[in-house]
Amino acid sequence: MPVPDGLDGLRVDAALARLFGVSRTSAVGLIEGGEVLVDGRVPIKSERVSSGAWLEVTLPEAAAPPSVEPASVEGLRVVYADDDLVVVDKPVGVAAHPSPGWTGPTVVQGVAALGQLLSTSGAAERQGVVHRLDAGTTGLMVLAKSERAYTALKDAFRERRVDKGYHALVQGHPDPSSGTIDAPIDRHPSADWRFAVVAGGRPSVTHYETMEAFRAASLLEIRLETGRTHQIRVHMAAVRHPCVGDLTYGADPTLSARLGLGRQWLHARRLGFEHPADQRQVVFESPYPADLALALSRLSE
Repeated sequence: MPVPDGLDGLRVDAALARLFGVSRTSAVGLIEGGEVLVDGRVPIKSERVSSGAWLEVTLPEAAAPPSVEPASVEGLRVVYADDDLVVVDKPVGVAAHPSPGWTGPTVVQGVAALGQLLSTSGAAERQGVVHRLDAGTTGLMVLAKSERAYTALKDAFRERRVDKGYHALVQGHPDPSSGTIDAPIDRHPSADWRFAVVAGGRPSVTHYETMEAFRAASLLEIRLETGRTHQIRVHMAAVRHPCVGDLTYGADPTLSARLGLGRQWLHARRLGFEHPADQRQVVFESPYPADLALALSRLSE
């Protein structure tokens, strides 16, 4: 099979993990066992794959991707739906799609339970998914229902033609109050579940602007050029202003507790893109969920 466009530039072990829903350790085992060929040769695990390269993988029976069964997801709200796509407002504690080790609810399962039939493109457990939000991040996601929408939306995200607007409450006061963070991101060298600014990582660009300054924190509007895993969380932590509540990336637990936060204060507030059917520009917005709104009110007290 050809390497999908969305995996272009990834390490081959990371590409296998995403494509087949296996762990990075399992992917390395497949490579070292000679079960993976890229353009007819056995790669090394750190080699990066290119879109369109021919990938041959022999998967053990246990590594087959999980099936997706519809399951009701409390709080998942459909903002817009037509024959090509569905836009949802994702609640906290919900992953984009099933993955090894995740036993909680997913957007894919919830959308299926709401009667929305997604595109068959993509790996079995993530069909129709063109971008993701962390389980602890709330807000807007678009999923493809038609094959033309899947292709068009994947292209739009890859070519940075999607308006992705986030609001983030970060510790302290960034100086300057608005700016750009341009720093490469890859997996943390010693913690596989985290990411970090790493020399030689994937190019990552985050623009931010301070909307309101509080005594201990700042509310930022953030626009992403790229869409790396944990990008906002990693970049803000790298400049010593982690998202409030984000204990994984160094947030102050005392402040998090005072504001009643059990997760990072990060919300996908706005999502705009060209509709695949007629190329009109569509824009959607999401209000703050209750826990984030409460935290803001406590900061103002």
